[in-house]
Amino acid sequence: MSAVWRASRAAVKRRRVQTFVIGLVVLCSTTTVLLALGLLAAASAPFDKAYTAQRGAHTVATYDPAKVSDAQLAQTAHRPGVAAAAGPFPQAVVDVPTDWIGSPPGPLTVVGRADPAGPVDRVRMRQGRWAEAPGEIVVNWSTNGTPDAELVGTKLEVPGLPTLTVVGFATSMSRSAAAWVTPEQAEALHPKSTQMLYRFTDPSTGAQLRDSLARATDGLPADSVTAAQTHLTLKKAFSARADAYLPFISLFGLLGLLVSSLIVANVVSGAVVSGSRHIGVLKAIGFTPNQVVAVYLTIVSVPAVAGCLFGTLLGNALAAPILQIAFSGIETGMAGVGTLSPWLSVACLAGMPALVLLTALIPALRAHRLPAARAISAGGAPRTGRGLRVQRVLASSRLPRSVSLGLGHPFARPGRAFMTMAAIVLGVATVTLATGLTSTMVSYAQTARGPGGTVVYVAVGGHGDNPVEPLLTDAQIEERLRSLGAQEFRARALTQVGLVGYAQPAFGNFYRGNPSPPESFVEGRPPSGPGEIAAGPSFLTERGLAVGDRVTLEANGRRAVATVVGRLIDSDARSLESTWETLGQLAPDSRPVEYTVRLGRGADDRAYADAVAAADPGLHAEVVDSAKVNAATTTVVGFSSVFSVVLALVASLGVFNTVLLNTRDRRRDLGMLKSIGMTPRQVVAMTVTSVTGLGLVGGLLGIPLGIVAHRLVVDNVGIVAFPESMKDVWHAPQLAGMLCAGVAIAVLGALVPARSAARMTIAAALHTE
Repeated sequence: MSAVWRASRAAVKRRRVQTFVIGLVVLCSTTTVLLALGLLAAASAPFDKAYTAQRGAHTVATYDPAKVSDAQLAQTAHRPGVAAAAGPFPQAVVDVPTDWIGSPPGPLTVVGRADPAGPVDRVRMRQGRWAEAPGEIVVNWSTNGTPDAELVGTKLEVPGLPTLTVVGFATSMSRSAAAWVTPEQAEALHPKSTQMLYRFTDPSTGAQLRDSLARATDGLPADSVTAAQTHLTLKKAFSARADAYLPFISLFGLLGLLVSSLIVANVVSGAVVSGSRHIGVLKAIGFTPNQVVAVYLTIVSVPAVAGCLFGTLLGNALAAPILQIAFSGIETGMAGVGTLSPWLSVACLAGMPALVLLTALIPALRAHRLPAARAISAGGAPRTGRGLRVQRVLASSRLPRSVSLGLGHPFARPGRAFMTMAAIVLGVATVTLATGLTSTMVSYAQTARGPGGTVVYVAVGGHGDNPVEPLLTDAQIEERLRSLGAQEFRARALTQVGLVGYAQPAFGNFYRGNPSPPESFVEGRPPSGPGEIAAGPSFLTERGLAVGDRVTLEANGRRAVATVVGRLIDSDARSLESTWETLGQLAPDSRPVEYTVRLGRGADDRAYADAVAAADPGLHAEVVDSAKVNAATTTVVGFSSVFSVVLALVASLGVFNTVLLNTRDRRRDLGMLKSIGMTPRQVVAMTVTSVTGLGLVGGLLGIPLGIVAHRLVVDNVGIVAFPESMKDVWHAPQLAGMLCAGVAIAVLGALVPARSAARMTIAAALHTE
């Protein structure tokens, strides 16, 4: 093995370009694969582990106490399919009048519970203690940060209800409540619902959970169940943002693996073919066939291990910010994610070099079978007769001789040409995917601005830490904004609302004036009457809702039944959209917090903003920045652009390696062509042409592959629902550009070895090894 290592080390030093290419592609592949595996593991493992540890409820069911008694609900714990149950617990909604512990005013779901333990939904204390007496309350601190100990002792004072003192902070994986009190205290809060927590024997799918709940509630009065939230909905909400990034990161990882495998196979195959004389010499001086194979496997394993090591380090360095972005806004218990599991790094460190060795083994076996005498006599010349028929056909055409010779080169080494073209196909597919994602995300970022003139946001209450109440009434403000030149006008009121049966709070945006533009909806329509709401995919996913479902909104002690009539392209996971008539049913005294004004084309937006400020000091106008994009757009476009450039560069390096091997194989042919009058410029043209055809064919094959990959990504983004208008981004100029990308990758990779071949002297070309 000492001799094998010495021979391998010498070969690595000689083939510096090939060593660099292998190391770079393995580094890129390891990084993307590690990130994809990390996102996949983080999207399920932390949630499942934390949910099992706290015995989270498979279903949180809310009942109407007017239709079913506590004794009847207690009997449901013993029905077939129920593994464990907790409850019944009285559930009340307290309307918090002002900001309280960092939360805005609005409904607070409070459940009466004697202790945090139990067979289902073991609430975990994070600060202080559990409520043990009347007048005490424990708050659900659902964020991943640590609650401030100084907040313990904060008072909650609601007119008409007992004063409650915060004695602790806790967290529930089931999101069963926003706060807890003793059962006796809950009765004093006038509960309007009763809660049961179930763990079922068959909780794997939504259909099984619905069937299990139906069996548990069999025999209860009709419509006694007012709401039911499953753990599958919470898990989907937990991983929604990660699931959005996972498809395109996984695709880039897969493309990187394929490009790595192709280039490694191409490098080893070319090394065996061009180094056949070297193989013969090794065997002649005593190297066994197995040792020769070991030499060539070591040649690729050294840069592969180095690239894998640096790729693993880079992947771990990028993991923290990417996981933070992917799981930002998560408020489910203690299922936190931070760094990658060490086992993922170990798997990549072991798996990537193994994949490289497996890819290199097949071409390396040619060196095992090659006899020493034949290897020495063959030298580096290509086999006689390969591609001659194609060369004759091309020679009879009117093409310049340098071009016809170049077009015929790939047929002399069909296997090498196929692997090179495959690398170009993947490079073009990557560029096509990145271009499509960029076009889709830019179109998505422009949706909020809509067509027409400049948009101006007018905030009520001034600007800064010291709000100023406006002097004008709502009607007077609207009249003044319209008189100053507003073409379109829209008022927005914001209030916190509750959905009966769901502990997590929601914020209702209630609009008056021009409706939301149709392009903001991917399904359904904008709300147009009382009792109609719309929400984004994150909001609907967290609550297991869809277009057509009915929910009950509550705020300020009032309730309103509403129907989901539309699904927005995107929206915050906490916010819904409704009409001014619905606001009148819940909070008739509310007034707008913001006005959206669209000016006519060519209007002076700055002058309009100054006029608004002069009209009332309690109004602050801000012109929408047309260049502003959101964080999701920046992340997707930036990530895809970087990896598309890297993979396109790697594909060009694969072409570079192929052309370099071809020029070495055809060293004597180049010398003969130069001796009979071929100029350096013609040598460059011949060499570049030898891969231009591969680039053209690779572009034709890579474009549809990239389009399919783009559709696969945009159809599986969970936090944004793209309409067809944003998915259909392909036009003739773009497709022509993608076709040119294949040719550009090929030409870029061929230029350097082509110029090197052009500078080669006749004597050096004809010199024997």
